[in-house]
Amino acid sequence: MGGGSMKGPRSGDVSTLLVANRGEIALRIMRTARAMGLQTVAVYSDADARASHVKFADKAVRIGAAPVAESYLSIDNILAAANVSGATAIHPGYGFLSENAEFAKAVADAGLTFVGPPPAAIDVMGDKARAKRRMIEAGVPCVPGYEGEDQSEKSFGNAAAKAGFPVMVKAAAGGGGRGMRLVEKPTDLAAALKLARSEAQNAFGNGDLILEKAILRPRHVEIQVFADSHGNVVHLGERDCSVQRRHQKVIEEAPCPVMTADLREQMGKAAVEAARAVGYVGAGTVEFLLDEAGKFYFLEMNTRLQVEHPVTEMIAGLDLVALQLRVARGEKLRLSQQDVSLRGHAIEVRLYAEDPEGGFLPSTGPIHLFRAPAGEGVRVDAGVETGGEVSSFYDPMIAKVIAHGDTRDEARRRLIATLRSTAVFGPRTNRDFLIDALGQPAFAAGKATTAFISETYGDAGFKPASTDIGLLAAAAVLQHAAALARASAAVLDVNPSLHNWASAGQIETIIEYEVDRATQKLFVKPVDRMTYSVVSGAQTKQVAVQSLEADTARLIIDGQTLDLTYRDDGRTIWLASGDRSLELINFASFIRPKRSAAGQGLLLAPMHGRLAEISVAEGGRVKKGDRLAVLEAMKMQHELVAEIDGRVTRIAAVAGTQIAARDLILEIEPVMGEAA
Repeated sequence: MGGGSMKGPRSGDVSTLLVANRGEIALRIMRTARAMGLQTVAVYSDADARASHVKFADKAVRIGAAPVAESYLSIDNILAAANVSGATAIHPGYGFLSENAEFAKAVADAGLTFVGPPPAAIDVMGDKARAKRRMIEAGVPCVPGYEGEDQSEKSFGNAAAKAGFPVMVKAAAGGGGRGMRLVEKPTDLAAALKLARSEAQNAFGNGDLILEKAILRPRHVEIQVFADSHGNVVHLGERDCSVQRRHQKVIEEAPCPVMTADLREQMGKAAVEAARAVGYVGAGTVEFLLDEAGKFYFLEMNTRLQVEHPVTEMIAGLDLVALQLRVARGEKLRLSQQDVSLRGHAIEVRLYAEDPEGGFLPSTGPIHLFRAPAGEGVRVDAGVETGGEVSSFYDPMIAKVIAHGDTRDEARRRLIATLRSTAVFGPRTNRDFLIDALGQPAFAAGKATTAFISETYGDAGFKPASTDIGLLAAAAVLQHAAALARASAAVLDVNPSLHNWASAGQIETIIEYEVDRATQKLFVKPVDRMTYSVVSGAQTKQVAVQSLEADTARLIIDGQTLDLTYRDDGRTIWLASGDRSLELINFASFIRPKRSAAGQGLLLAPMHGRLAEISVAEGGRVKKGDRLAVLEAMKMQHELVAEIDGRVTRIAAVAGTQIAARDLILEIEPVMGEAA
């Protein structure tokens, strides 16, 4: 076992807690702090001035402009906020500065309590190469590979030959899949090293790399550890975080479906030794890869609270933030390893503002309605509310939805039922994708590995089933009813019995949607006051309105009950029902600009952001797949490409400016019968 002092961060006063974060984690921390009788301080950027965490806190302090470098990543600004607010302690949450050793040291040097581990532990574990060397010294199982200081191609080539292909090349600093390459054969190694080094340098300011034997189709299993400043270290069981997309976790659960008591004891012991080896204090997570033979290997240690910590809380019956605050005060842990008892099963999903049908591009903009019902065995940690906004400057996670059950299948079914009752109107979300993933046979059987998403959805990605005409009929009736209600409200003393009546004869409302890249025209005819006949092509649906509230409705469609959540603004209607959520624009309600047959000639902004570049000029020819523009959003650059061959007839936006989701950028006229 490696050495390392157990001296923790400066402990003391946490009576006024500043949370150096935003969104759901800031709210989650402040709720526990308030329950413990502590004062809470929120910090916010200009983009978050009206955010939920700002409204909840006892005090709130502006820390700068929207870009993270000028606000949530500014150590000076956060310390200044602590000073002006009278904060005595700072909790970093996760992300941003949570694993920044310089920040932890600056907090302590300012005479404040840092709710987290010592700077030295953060520093060691933040460098994959140093961390792995320390773990090898401590006897923690590690993936065979190379973590040396000699960064020459020859050293990596020798290590790869020794470990055996395939291998993974990884950035020594940072994570999230950046600076990472899978190398299948020796001839690909040089190029992979060059690309990974360049990406790591750009992302983290450090081009150092490590190399590891690639563990194919592993499970990603992590152990939650907790340590105090008196030498006590325990683990709280494991979480399985195997369901990932581009190395980003999507679904997490506890316990791991294939865990045995013996394996948990071995992995738990290794995690505790890892924490001791770096003099750890507070909440931390030791991540392992578990192969199909049951062997596990150290991956990294996250020196902070994890996004997925609620599943551990639900099976262990503990509040990890409360434990963090007590340890930061210098208290001893009130539980030993023998006291840790795990009950039932918990599964968490990350509800993201992103478009699964559009390659999972982030989606931004105002939130017209947010509804995620908590209930028995269900917890919702949200960072947004109706009337809020998903900003293009930050991570697109809207909320975490967690379900607990006596068995894994009970938790899974409870989570699916909750998601089916969840609605987010405004930005597109991965709600339908999550429901589908939770229902896949491999996941239901507990057999999902890190290859689950790629093996299940392939190169085509997630594609929902074609839109049911019954759901379109429901949308048309709701839009008709909403328009009728608006018209009635504008006129005094209208007898309800006269609704849907006109002297010229029976009213027929025409509604036109574009669905699955095709135009769908629906004719809504009232049968009586609350029943309608909806005709689309050769199909006819009978729709009866059983109940209609401000944002929920119960309809009877051809004798079948349909409960849904909706919002209509007169032009656009959002629906969420069962496994499907839709955003439909009634094109019959306004004059559309000139369009190609499939509507592909209009380039609309897929999200709010900064239009960094327009790559074409009016009159220019383009081919399908050509780059048209570059949009900066969610800390990433997104290339927007042509869907058809044609000629650019109009440029409607200006490069270098902020644009909103679905704003028109340019128009392309298809060129028929000749090369574009």
